[in-house]
Amino acid sequence: MITYFDGGMGTMLNLKAGELPELLNINDPERVYAIHKAYADAGCNIISANTFGANRFKYDNVDEIVKSAVKNAKRTGKKVALDIGPTGKLLKPMGDLDFEECVDIFSDVVKAGRDEADLVLLETFGDLYEIKAAMLAVKENCDLPLIVSMIFDEKARLLTGADVRTACAVVEGLGADAIGFNCGLGPKQMIPLVEELEKHASIPILVMPNAGLPESVNGETIFNVDPDEFASYMTQIAKMGVSYLGGCCGTTPAHLKAMIEATKDIEDKVPEFKNETIVASYSKSVDLSDGAVIGERINPTGKKLMKEALRNKDMDYVLRQGITQSEAGAHILDVNMGLPEIDEKEMLCSGVYELQSVLPVPLQLDSGDAEAMEAALRLYNGKAMINSVNGKEKSMKEIFPLAKKYGGVVVCLCLDEDGIPSTAQGRIAIAKKIIKRAAEYGIDKKNLAVDALVMTISTDTNNAVETLNAVDYIRNTLGVNTVLGVSNISFGLPNREAVNTAFYTLAMSRGLSAGIINPNSRPMMNAFYSYKALAGKDESCQEYIKSAVDTEIVQKTENLDLKTAIIKGMKEESARCAKELLENTESLVIINDYIIPALDVVGDGFEKNTIFLPQLLMSADSAKAAFDEIKAHFVMSGAEQVKGEKIIIATVEGDIHDIGKNIVKVLLQNYGFDVMDLGKDVKCEKVLEEAQNNNVKLVGLSALMTTTVPNMEKTIKLLHDNTDAKVFVGGAVLTRDYAKMINADFYAKDAMESVRIAQEFFEE
Repeated sequence: MITYFDGGMGTMLNLKAGELPELLNINDPERVYAIHKAYADAGCNIISANTFGANRFKYDNVDEIVKSAVKNAKRTGKKVALDIGPTGKLLKPMGDLDFEECVDIFSDVVKAGRDEADLVLLETFGDLYEIKAAMLAVKENCDLPLIVSMIFDEKARLLTGADVRTACAVVEGLGADAIGFNCGLGPKQMIPLVEELEKHASIPILVMPNAGLPESVNGETIFNVDPDEFASYMTQIAKMGVSYLGGCCGTTPAHLKAMIEATKDIEDKVPEFKNETIVASYSKSVDLSDGAVIGERINPTGKKLMKEALRNKDMDYVLRQGITQSEAGAHILDVNMGLPEIDEKEMLCSGVYELQSVLPVPLQLDSGDAEAMEAALRLYNGKAMINSVNGKEKSMKEIFPLAKKYGGVVVCLCLDEDGIPSTAQGRIAIAKKIIKRAAEYGIDKKNLAVDALVMTISTDTNNAVETLNAVDYIRNTLGVNTVLGVSNISFGLPNREAVNTAFYTLAMSRGLSAGIINPNSRPMMNAFYSYKALAGKDESCQEYIKSAVDTEIVQKTENLDLKTAIIKGMKEESARCAKELLENTESLVIINDYIIPALDVVGDGFEKNTIFLPQLLMSADSAKAAFDEIKAHFVMSGAEQVKGEKIIIATVEGDIHDIGKNIVKVLLQNYGFDVMDLGKDVKCEKVLEEAQNNNVKLVGLSALMTTTVPNMEKTIKLLHDNTDAKVFVGGAVLTRDYAKMINADFYAKDAMESVRIAQEFFEE
């Protein structure tokens, strides 16, 4: 039968301004227990401890708060979930929170609650990187069952851009016991999300919607879905096949009671096992079964310039190689930093960090050093391709535990202690051994890609045939995806590209899933797109047509202009370009002809869902680097700096979540506005005071929690009554209609909309 979580603790507490919910576990435990009991009496099987926001950023006594909270929940006699929410901060490189510090913050909570809790619930997470940090904290500090619940928007995306398939791949790869959604949307709006998740998930599903959308009535926030309507929608969701149901904001014991009564006779259902072989970044995923191109250029083997760049720690060169390959059509980038004279661990981690700062493309981590591989896997944001393991016992003992812990698709090389077999049969035997050993570590064959290994035909004319026979058997008989370093086939031969192209086409026809190739080679990419079209794997030949139209494969990136550098999110390049331009170009020309147009391109992509938050912020940082050069130029020349129009932004009283507000700040500043950031938990009187003292005509207010929206309404009224300032509002709980109800002048659905509002307001 379906298992039932409880509902909206924050809603039921009806907090006063400035009142912290988790502190009530100590200061007013009976008030907390009464809510737990009401949900238990309604029929809920699992009670979530009042620990959602209990972290060191808010409290000095996390251990005491968590233990008290779990104790309060245990009094109901029900199973207790240690409830962990996000920190409220963005991780580097988007924000200022270090990944390992983030792991430590969550570890504090886990250690405090692990002895008495029955399971751990991570809920309302919108960033896959923070999810990874939290999951590692749980896995490294306890063995409790772990359920991960995320907050998606109406575009079916997380805050940092991941779609449902990508998020599912990463979370399952890291070892969640169940996965699902909560908050942000009502039950009706969550139905498409559940449908999509069922296509990709192989583990139990959890669904905990809000009681519809919030509305402001007489200064109080209410939700527009009553218990009966909530139960009706949740019945539809239950019949789709889930294991856990519950509620989030606005869901009272009455909502949960109605839901349980309506769904109690519906059998729970775990989704069917999926065979997708998914590699993912923080926002983008690739299914190897669909065919994939792995870019080979970030590898020092046989590449003098790459060797020199690695020796000099020249990450700009590495980034240019990554960008060029990505724009040429690579779906995955191989990242190899193996040079004897450098610190491979340091450079591999640096490469991963820098590449993921500017590109959403998934990475293949390529190293024979297990220590370097683990460090890079831990840092990696997504589900990496792991290159590689082989049939040697030492290799399997080193790599498979890493793959199990961090998730990933493991490249399996068909060699062992005796080297590379010359025959297909010999390589197949090694493949079978590796697949079997992987299973012993709990790694299914869907998370493997076997490399039958390409040997040059210049030394043995049968090498191509044997490799192709091995690929055919591994893919079509063993049912495992395959990968090959294609260009090895032609080593030592003239006109290598002709041989490579022919072999690549043959290999794909025999079952090659992913070729490691040079995507800047037009013939090789032509072979890829042509094969997919001919094999019926390209609907209406759309990919082929697009590739044929784009005859100019990619802009060369050795000499980027400022606009391109900003769009690509390359800070150092942006600063260099701006400095060069300042030698003979007016600063305002640089701003108006390069910086603003670049930001507009990125902003347009963000609004069209082709660019996501990480890329948006890295482009903003690159624009800032250019602005810093301009400011330095003003200082050196003694010229007066031109400041833009003043805007106040603040997170309203009682709300300490300032991620959204900080993103807005960055973008407004880079569009030239003079932003006064008042911070978080700002009293309405303070906002008024600053607006009056500085003659500010536009104010931006942010709120994440429904309980603090009344303070937003109060602040708006105070500003309207005492100034002529206009107010724009945003935040996860707000809608356009809700903004109108609280008398806001403008509603900003995202950070870019804030920029548009400001631009249009000051143009009038």
